[in-house]
Amino acid sequence: MPALILASASPRRRELIARLGIEPARIVVTDIDETPYKAELPRDYALRMAREKADAAASSDAFVLAGDTVVAAGRRILPKAEDEATARACLELLSGRRHRVLSAIALCSPDGTVRERLSETQVRFKRLSGEEIAAYLDGGEWHGKAGGYAIQGAAEGLIAWIAGSHSGVVGLPLYETRALLKAAGFDVP
Repeated sequence: MPALILASASPRRRELIARLGIEPARIVVTDIDETPYKAELPRDYALRMAREKADAAASSDAFVLAGDTVVAAGRRILPKAEDEATARACLELLSGRRHRVLSAIALCSPDGTVRERLSETQVRFKRLSGEEIAAYLDGGEWHGKAGGYAIQGAAEGLIAWIAGSHSGVVGLPLYETRALLKAAGFDVP
């Protein structure tokens, strides 16, 4: 059985795949341009990013699993927050409203076949006060996170409801990942 390469810099994806009883043989960090195309829809963008990451790490002797998670408000793709101002803008936009989290995965088999899946989760924050946003920002969990929040941390206490895959919002939809691996013939415990 060929090994599995995880094409991701995300420690959360590594933790999540371990929940399936899988330890990747290698972690490969890909360096691709993650700029959305003009008028690219969030769903298409998430799938393209996962596919491009898997392609960039493709191997003839291993399966390569890659993923991408996108927070979308309507047709708008929210950025990964690299500064506090961006995180604040995202949280203010998401406050009291429903948004989608699209988590795409792509699996490149040793023979070059690429399979992909997409998980879509609906999330709604409570109406956030300025104090709640400031307190969340002070915690620093927002850094590098799509939409400026990490559901697996303090933000979970600000979310009124979620419909879909919690692990998908964290960064790797486990149900879809397991199904994709099994369909490709990878031995999943």
